[in-house]
Amino acid sequence: MELNQKTLKKAYNYLSKDNCLCFLIEKFSNDININERHDHNYAKALSYLIIEQQVSFKAALAIKERFRLKFSDLSNNKILKTDINELKSIGISLNKAHYILNVYKYFEDSNFDFKNASNKNVIEELSKIKGIGPWSSQMFLMFVLLRINVFSKGDLALMNSIKKNYRIDINDSISLDNLIDSWSPYKTVASLLLWKSIEEKYFYV
Repeated sequence: MELNQKTLKKAYNYLSKDNCLCFLIEKFSNDININERHDHNYAKALSYLIIEQQVSFKAALAIKERFRLKFSDLSNNKILKTDINELKSIGISLNKAHYILNVYKYFEDSNFDFKNASNKNVIEELSKIKGIGPWSSQMFLMFVLLRINVFSKGDLALMNSIKKNYRIDINDSISLDNLIDSWSPYKTVASLLLWKSIEEKYFYV
């Protein structure tokens, strides 16, 4: 199932049975933009996710804007041929610059059907690219392929939001998994709400 305005409304109705999410839905339902990070250019979308790895939200926005200004007029093939120092000049590390070139190289050669592949197969396929791990793959599923039932336990902001909103021990894997599973089949939407909560510092009390 793909995330769109129709399924978003269904998700809100379903998730409203959770008191915390109901609270966040009432506050943020009109502020959630499901297409905020969507891009049909998979190489560019994954490059943005590499930029976001292990940096603050504010820093990621600034670097992504530099990437956009510097490379938006170039084809994927021309970006692939870009000097590594040109990539570094936007404020990323040498490793991330190499990872971005790895991504563009992968999509130059790949004919993998991401749109119709299962979540599991998408993650397995993307893991073949050096620099792309579980977190980037899960973000790709959520924001690029718009899959509606994805959650990333490796996302620190999500874990922090759960801790603040639900006051549970996030190291208690059974309680954590039970909570996350209760949001199925709309885990992505629950994630969007929890991210918004932490971003706005607005928590269920």
